[in-house]
Amino acid sequence: MGDLPIVELFTDGACSGNPGPGGYGAILRYGSVEKELSGGEPETTNNRMELTAVLVGLKALKKPCKLTIYSDSQYFCNGITKGWAESWKANGWRKKDKKPALNPDLWDELLTELAKHEVTIEWVKGHAGHPENERCDRLAVGAYQQYLK
Repeated sequence: MGDLPIVELFTDGACSGNPGPGGYGAILRYGSVEKELSGGEPETTNNRMELTAVLVGLKALKKPCKLTIYSDSQYFCNGITKGWAESWKANGWRKKDKKPALNPDLWDELLTELAKHEVTIEWVKGHAGHPENERCDRLAVGAYQQYLK
């Protein structure tokens, strides 16, 4: 298969109210090349925007990569690294307490997209001066502000 391209994906989601207007921001970096992605929805949740940021970044990749994902969302990071999403899927999108898992549509797509890559997930503290996380936050906030008018 050869050496995989090394790519970084920085993501963030934001909401004005939860639920409320929401946005996401993502930055893909391959060497010195960067691509910014952003968008939003008029009525959503912060967690949906966090997951959407990662999903949009993953879908922008054209081929398998050695990918590091940086996210300030413990919901996303733990959902993947602790195997929660895999367990929820195996249990018909139910959690251990038998309650429905939230956002199964996004988790299912994420699991499919993540499987295409060699992935490392890194949690970063939000609003703590991490340059790319701050940029993603600005993209996400900018995206939801269009719905506030």
